[in-house]
Amino acid sequence: MTTAAATPQRRSPAGPKAEQRVRDILRVGREVFAERGYEGATTTEIAQRLGISEATIFTYFRGKRELCQRAIQDWYDENIAAMQAGLPREASVRAQLEYLVLTNLRVFLVQGTGICALVLSEGRAKGPGLGEGLVELQRRYTAPLMALLARGQEAGEVRRDIPLRLLRSLVFGPIEQMLWEVVITGRQIDVEASARDLVALLWPALQAPDQELQQLRRLRGQLQALLAQS
Repeated sequence: MTTAAATPQRRSPAGPKAEQRVRDILRVGREVFAERGYEGATTTEIAQRLGISEATIFTYFRGKRELCQRAIQDWYDENIAAMQAGLPREASVRAQLEYLVLTNLRVFLVQGTGICALVLSEGRAKGPGLGEGLVELQRRYTAPLMALLARGQEAGEVRRDIPLRLLRSLVFGPIEQMLWEVVITGRQIDVEASARDLVALLWPALQAPDQELQQLRRLRGQLQALLAQS
């Protein structure tokens, strides 16, 4: 599937007041799209919630599709920046994986459940929609995990016999399933406990087959060095 280029805004905001207006439209637009889905959301409701005319929205956006694309893009940008800023890069590969899994579960199940459900449903929709515009955003969103797995492979901690894209699916697949469970049943999930359990299941599958043996060898070498010094 090819990635569609983002449609440019109808008019670039000029001045602080116009910029704030765009931010308000995007903020409320995100809320409405998260609550109603793409088909159920209307620019009329967005305008009503803001107390502005619908024409004001069309001053800055060509229509609902462009507004939704921009709202989703901003949501992705915010989460990608936060995820990259908080990643403990000096920690072990497993510790960084724990951070990414916990962060993604919080995003999916707590902070942005409606937007996540919108992205997943529109990404699978047939015919004209938002799906073609989500491919690059999805790639960027999963890039921190892909980079971590690649570093793990280089360090010999993550298995190299499975393509990175499949390892990525191994991590995000269960997270997506938990999202749908929350969306469909409304049942809340203990995010911290779920993150610990998921990493406990994932790490043996991601870990290089001889990693434990290498760790034991390193430990034996360290013990021998200590004994030699005593």
